[in-house]
Amino acid sequence: MNSLKGAVLTGAGISAESGIPTFRGDGGLWRNFRAEELATPTAFKKNPALVWEWYMWRRSLIAKAKPNEGHLGLVELEEKLGDNFLLITQNVDGLHQRAGSKRLVELHGNIWRVRCLSCGAVYQDERVQSEDLPPSCRECGGLVRPDVVWFGEALPEEALKTAILWASSCDIFVSVGTSALVYPAAQLPYIAKEKGAKVVEINPEETPLSKIADIIIREPASKGVRKLLQML
Repeated sequence: MNSLKGAVLTGAGISAESGIPTFRGDGGLWRNFRAEELATPTAFKKNPALVWEWYMWRRSLIAKAKPNEGHLGLVELEEKLGDNFLLITQNVDGLHQRAGSKRLVELHGNIWRVRCLSCGAVYQDERVQSEDLPPSCRECGGLVRPDVVWFGEALPEEALKTAILWASSCDIFVSVGTSALVYPAAQLPYIAKEKGAKVVEINPEETPLSKIADIIIREPASKGVRKLLQML
């Protein structure tokens, strides 16, 4: 078992089971704004306080959520595979870390971190409300933004590089709760397939990835990950 090298890609589906609205499926409304109109560098430049108000609202929702059986099952898989395991997540909610995952990369950043636009400082900030918006950098007093990837921005170079390396060298690639529509993350299982890995899709619905998956588990993440553990 320990000789098997596995990579897992998770998306919004696994977090939705913990009660976190999916980015694209939450009705698209917040004070009459669409998410795509707020999660952009342009929106932040135009009105950073408004964007931060939205992110504080999102944080307040995430703070109430707890890791589910899908998150916990992936921790078990990590324990089984050890150094031959990597979790690649598109989620920014930090639930994988709260569940106990240690070997992971975050392709889209983390909502509980901030980055200063003046001095470049990056640090944890877990507040869910603040009377002072936008917040100021604790290092230099400059403007900080959520340390997440917005529309139109490139993914963190090192995180993407690591993800591609694992997709290119793993024996099994598992996609859990992803739409298989958001690139470049959606390309990872195709890279794995091309390099000879077995591709597993865990999703209650069909996605573009279904056409190339070797194994399809038509279950939500909480049940699907458990089935995968039994299979392995």
